[in-house]
Amino acid sequence: MEFVQIDRKDGLAIVTITREAKLNALNAGVVDDLETAFREMHADDGIRVVILTGAGEKAFVAGADISQFPSLTPEEAEAFAQRGQAVLDLIESTPKPVIAAVNGFALGGGCELAMTCHLRYAAESATFGQPEVKLGVIAGYGGTQRLPRLIGSGRALDMLLSGRMVKAAEAYDFGLVNGVFPADQLLAEVEKIAGKLMTVGPQAQRYTLQAVQAGAGKPLSDGLAAEARAFRDVFTTEDHIEGAKAFLERRDPEFKNR
Repeated sequence: MEFVQIDRKDGLAIVTITREAKLNALNAGVVDDLETAFREMHADDGIRVVILTGAGEKAFVAGADISQFPSLTPEEAEAFAQRGQAVLDLIESTPKPVIAAVNGFALGGGCELAMTCHLRYAAESATFGQPEVKLGVIAGYGGTQRLPRLIGSGRALDMLLSGRMVKAAEAYDFGLVNGVFPADQLLAEVEKIAGKLMTVGPQAQRYTLQAVQAGAGKPLSDGLAAEARAFRDVFTTEDHIEGAKAFLERRDPEFKNR
């Protein structure tokens, strides 16, 4: 892959977008490489947690590659949005925790990319925003849908309609990020969080993610039905037996991810 690097260690994968000279902006090559990387993450049972970040100190992802916008036909613009949405949906549907380590600008497609991750942590210097309206367009990689679900429609529309950017502290107040760290400590702190996530049942995490995603935006009754199905399915695993035995025997469980 030209624009994405994967580093694996002890069940953790760090996926880094490496287009630093362009502030890691999303072009077709980056989107293609993200698809390749996350298909690997889906398939690799040895990976327990994924961290997604950007190369350098300035940007997580500063947005999409705007240079192509003036030449897009309306039909091409729709296809452009659908392509990005499909890859971001792939990331969101990863059956293991995906954590965004937002190390700088997360604007436009970068903010949308961060929102597909299950957890988000930011450097104190990070900046979030959906500034598309300033270019006469709208968010097209899921921003109009995920942002209201995460922070509420009022706060989301404030950002989406004005294009204003928010710093990490305000993003934390909004609930857009789970925590904020000094920039030079961000990745180390996120790796600590990943380490804690790797101590619990991976199959339980998988079915938790499945239940949450199946119920998102649905009536409570539909969500509860999805939860009951996931609860049923987790009882088909060996890990649930090991977890109960370890608790009763007052020892740490040894989960096998099966």
